[in-house]
Amino acid sequence: METERKLVQVSRCQFSLYKFDSAGSILKHLAALFLKYKLILLAALKPFGYWGVGAIALMDSSSIPVPMDLIVAGYVWSDRPRAWLYVLMAAIGSAIGGLLPFFLGRAGGELFLLKRVDRARYENLRDRFARQEFLALLIPSMLPPPTPWKMFVFGAGVFEMKTLNFMAAVLAGRIIRFSVLAFVTVRYGPEMVHVIGDVARRHLAILIGAVGIILVVLLVAGVRAMMSKRPVPDQGV
Repeated sequence: METERKLVQVSRCQFSLYKFDSAGSILKHLAALFLKYKLILLAALKPFGYWGVGAIALMDSSSIPVPMDLIVAGYVWSDRPRAWLYVLMAAIGSAIGGLLPFFLGRAGGELFLLKRVDRARYENLRDRFARQEFLALLIPSMLPPPTPWKMFVFGAGVFEMKTLNFMAAVLAGRIIRFSVLAFVTVRYGPEMVHVIGDVARRHLAILIGAVGIILVVLLVAGVRAMMSKRPVPDQGV
C-alpha cells in the first residue's frame, strides 16, 4: 500500500514537471517567433529612411518594443546631414503610437485602478496629476529605457488628459530625447549610446529626479522672467 502511494506521488510529480516543461517550451517558442517576425519587420522598414524611423517609433510606442535609441543612432550616424529629420520623425511616430495605450487607459483604466486602490486614493492621484500633467508626461518622454513610459501614458489616459496636451508633451519630450541622442551620436559615435543606456539603467531614479529638478527650476525661472516683464501700473495720487 505504501509502495503504491509513493508511485502515485512520483507519477504526479513527473506529470507536473512535464506540464512545466511543456509550458516553458511553448513560451520559448512564442518568444522566438516574436523575435523573428520583429526582426523581419525592422528589416522591411529599414530601407524607407526617415519614414521607416517614424513607423518603427510608432510600433515601439504602441505595441512592439524595439531598441529605439540604437535604431535612431544608426540612422543618424549613416546620414548625419539629415539627423534632425530622423529626430523629428521618431518623435512624431512615438507621439502617434502612444495614442493606443493612452486611449486604452481612457476607455477602461479607471476600473483597472479602482480594483487596486480605493476611491479616495484614486481621486487624490487624479488631482495631483491634473495640477502638473504636462510635466508628468514630458519628463518620462525625455528619458531613455528602462523608463516605464507606457505606464505614464496609460495613466494620462486614465486621468483624462486632453489629447492635444498629451501629444504636445510626448512630442516635446521625444524631440529633446532624440536630439540629445543625435548630438551624442554625431559627436562621439554610436558606441556612446550603449554607455549612456547602461548608466541610465543603473541610475534611473537619480536620472528622473535630476531631470525633474532641472525642469522645475527652468519653469520657475521662466515664470519669474515673464512676471518681471509685466508693466507696473501707475500709482498716481
